[in-house]
Amino acid sequence: MASRDCLVTNDWICGEYLRSRSQELIDATVQHIGITAAAVAIGLVVAFPLALLARSRPRFAGPVLGLTTVLYTIPSLAMFSLLLPFFGLSAALVVTGLVLYSLTILVRNMVAGLESVPAEAREAARGMGYGPARLLWEVELPLALPAVMAGLRIATVSTVALTTVGSIVGRGGLGNLIEDALPSFFKAQVLTASVLCVLLAVAADLLLLGVQRLLTPWTRIRAAGTRGAH
Repeated sequence: MASRDCLVTNDWICGEYLRSRSQELIDATVQHIGITAAAVAIGLVVAFPLALLARSRPRFAGPVLGLTTVLYTIPSLAMFSLLLPFFGLSAALVVTGLVLYSLTILVRNMVAGLESVPAEAREAARGMGYGPARLLWEVELPLALPAVMAGLRIATVSTVALTTVGSIVGRGGLGNLIEDALPSFFKAQVLTASVLCVLLAVAADLLLLGVQRLLTPWTRIRAAGTRGAH
């Protein structure tokens, strides 16, 4: 009976809320993950050619980086309003806005990663007969991967947080629960949805960190060698 009373007394921590609204929480979490994953994946696809353009054509670097920075400064409400005529009140509206926000981080880190590749590594590859495409995929991208993954982790965590703003059009995942609970100040719903957002961000960051470690084993070897030298 006490567990049921927590809904009546509007407690912050309420087991009965978790039990009675479990499906609602699962649906909101799944929507949150889906929107975040779609936005980050599309952001990567868009950011990659922009980073290559900025790296290979220095005169375009300023405009590309400047444009992505300006996009990030647009308030989310204004961004969604500008996109509304094209996408309507749909998940595509939220995903597109999040993609545009992610470009600032992704493009900058990709450019920084590619520019950090040692010139001698490029020259050695060219001396072995590597063409531009093979040089990019087999030499430059692997060496730039730590910076790219760092940007991806930041962009993903940022997108998890920004997805909640999609609640203004009913496509905010866990943000929908927070917005619905605020008028009546439903404490258990506000706290649970907020904690789930934080857990999603932490889980996504840890997952990408694990992927980064798997894809860049040489960084661990180099770090171990450095410690051994000391």
